[in-house]
Amino acid sequence: MREAAAIAEEAGPDILDINYGCPVHKVACKGAGAGILLDIPKMVVHDCRNRQTCQYPRDSQNATGLESRHDSHRRGSERLQRHGIQAISIHARTRQQMYKGEADWSYLNLVKENPRLHIPVFGNGDIDSPEKAQEYRTKYNVDGMMIGRASIGYPWIFNEIKHYFATGEKLPTPDLDERLAVTKKHLDFSVEWKGEKQGILEMRRHYTSYFRGMPNFKTFRTEWSLRILMLKYVKSSTKSPKYMQVMSFDITRPQGIKG
Repeated sequence: MREAAAIAEEAGPDILDINYGCPVHKVACKGAGAGILLDIPKMVVHDCRNRQTCQYPRDSQNATGLESRHDSHRRGSERLQRHGIQAISIHARTRQQMYKGEADWSYLNLVKENPRLHIPVFGNGDIDSPEKAQEYRTKYNVDGMMIGRASIGYPWIFNEIKHYFATGEKLPTPDLDERLAVTKKHLDFSVEWKGEKQGILEMRRHYTSYFRGMPNFKTFRTEWSLRILMLKYVKSSTKSPKYMQVMSFDITRPQGIKG
């Protein structure tokens, strides 16, 4: 944990999020991820080590527990506060739920209503629209929210929610050209970070998310998948003429998609 915190600090973040929410069995059964909620002292030790290593503000994110009746947050949040954690994020699903079912934000009330807790409390789970964010913000009186799956393929959700909070108005959804531009940027980053082969392969499972809900897109899903596969055969850098030709708007914009 200390080594990871030191690496993260080099990037100059505004805040470090220490995530204890992973529900996957092979992680939790080893006492990591959501499994650490059964060992609050161990969680505190990890966070103290990060505090000694890194000077940035720290936020601790947790799943709601291994069982619905588990009171790990109420006890754990107080101890984390005493040891310098400056905010806590609560994912409103139990470990058994994995990523299924409805998030139960009533867990957050157990923490927010604790008179001994003075750090901000953020909520996480099922926030997928500005309207829902506003509803939950009012109903559960959280200090902020963390958004995960709803932002996959739709990074615009963050600005949409902030704009809605500030004005009460919804921003227009991004059109096809904007989605294409962001998809290309994502692919560039993926290739730069992972290398050409792995970067392209990983992008194949992400790119269709950028066009979810676009009229007529399903018809062209296979065609676009084949075009992504074409990039496997581009051996030069991402700035090469071949790469740019394959990823140009003229080639990647199938006829018939509206937007």
